[in-house]
Amino acid sequence: MRRLIGFLSGWLLFSPLFALGQNATSLKSALTLHVPFEKDLHAGFSLGEKKAHYRLGKELLEANANEEVKIAPGAGKFGNALLFTKKGSYRPQFSSNKILNYNDKNWNATVSIWLKLNPDKDLEPGYCDPVQIVGNDSKKGFIFLEWSKDETPRFFRYAVRPLTHIWNPTNISWAQIPFDKRPMVQVAKAPFTREKWTHVVFTLENINNKEAKPRGKLFLDGKLHGSIDNWDLTFGWDPAQVFLILGAAYVGHMDDLAVFNRVLTDSEVKELFELPTGAASLYR
Repeated sequence: MRRLIGFLSGWLLFSPLFALGQNATSLKSALTLHVPFEKDLHAGFSLGEKKAHYRLGKELLEANANEEVKIAPGAGKFGNALLFTKKGSYRPQFSSNKILNYNDKNWNATVSIWLKLNPDKDLEPGYCDPVQIVGNDSKKGFIFLEWSKDETPRFFRYAVRPLTHIWNPTNISWAQIPFDKRPMVQVAKAPFTREKWTHVVFTLENINNKEAKPRGKLFLDGKLHGSIDNWDLTFGWDPAQVFLILGAAYVGHMDDLAVFNRVLTDSEVKELFELPTGAASLYR
């Protein structure tokens, strides 16, 4: 019995989750999707659909690597990477069902992604959204990471746009609204380069909850860079038609997409940033 206890104690001490830190078990239990981009565009772990799709007209078809969106061997933060070679219309996406779990009562989630590019040299003219969460109608809600289209250097932003009448009651264009009047976090000099990977995490907290304060937070390389506060973040999406979309006008590398079913704490985001082999270590 003593030998068994000693063996189990030693196994726990040197097990991957123990070595990762106290937050690892809670991160593992909250993980709903991980896409490593090692062999293809599909998930390595998912509580819902593993396959990535793309939209062609009204059809959703299985997404596969091609000349526009390809797997780049050895180019990733962890192994291989996803490379968007040009501004195009091929946008891999994942269904919300059991992954984002959007609902109209109290929606909470965290999305993590690694990006590598020089925004001012690699991106083509116009807005660029490396990650979007969309529903059946953009007037009923729209969530995105974005690089601005006109400024040099470009601003990096995280926006949570609720029902249009809340954030844009006068119905003017996004570009015409003063920066401080938009439901977003804006970073003037975000640390993106061709030489180094940047870790981006955003959270969604108490969305559609009428009894709690909603919030969205943006982290870069494990550090909080701002939050969206004091907004009514009410959405009107059909839960059956919510998708996580990658690469809208994006040009550059992408790796290690992960989604969690709750708001990660600041310390958990830091631990996620420091995982030596990425989010795959949470389930492999």
